[in-house]
This record gives sequence, C-alpha cells and structure tokens, in this order.
Amino acid sequence: MADNSTSQPTQDTHMTEAGEEAQINGEKDQNLTIKVLPGEEAGCASFQIEDEDHTLGNALRYMIMKNPMVELCGYSIPHPSENHMNMRIQIYPEFEDECRPVDALMKGLDDLNGLCEVVHEKFTEARDAFGKNDVSSG
Repeated sequence: MADNSTSQPTQDTHMTEAGEEAQINGEKDQNLTIKVLPGEEAGCASFQIEDEDHTLGNALRYMIMKNPMVELCGYSIPHPSENHMNMRIQIYPEFEDECRPVDALMKGLDDLNGLCEVVHEKFTEARDAFGKNDVSSG
C-alpha cells in the first residue's frame, strides 16, 4: 500500500500557470492532460483533468486524502456531456510551506499507479496459479 511520505513523483511532469495545460506522461505513451484552473492560492488549487470520469476521480480522491498534509480533496463531473473532471485540493495551513496542491496531486497519481501495479501483479499471479492447478487436476 502507498505510504504517506512526500516523495518526488517518478513521472515526467510539468505544471504550468493557471489556465494553461500540462502533460503528465505515463507509461505506454498514455497522456493525462491537466489544467490548473484560475484562482490558485497558497495551499489550495483546482485542476481540470481531461477525458476522465468517476473511475479515476474517486480512486484519486481517496489516494490524495491518505496524505496527512491534505485537508480537503474533492472532485466533480460538471455535466455528463462535458468530457472532463474538476478536482480541488487544499493543504493544511501548517504544511503549506512543505507541500503544494500540485505536489499532493502528483503524489496521489503516483500512489494510485503503484497500487494498480500491485493489484495487476497479484491478479496475474493468482490467474496463473489457478490455470496450473486446473490443468494438473484433470
């Protein structure tokens, strides 16, 4: 499971000023487009993540909230016909010098990716073991 320390993300990241787009490059040429929305302040920011929905939103919100420096994290899908998700992250005031909302977002993405890798690995091991047991019993 993911730890609660603040580690540097392993992905290539470049966040830009409010209203501009940033690309987060994951494995297998998959891109996640994230915009920092206007109104960012010290300790809180809103992000718009393109082409994502509740599948990523709820899991990412959960992982970000596991960070002890995060006071609030919520997401919304503005309208079913809009193809993006909005996420708001707020850091506890005493941690604002140590962690920015974008850092919490990146850590959450990193932790969620790590969790998915573990689940995939365990599933593959169990599937392969099941196949071997099934063949040997017949």
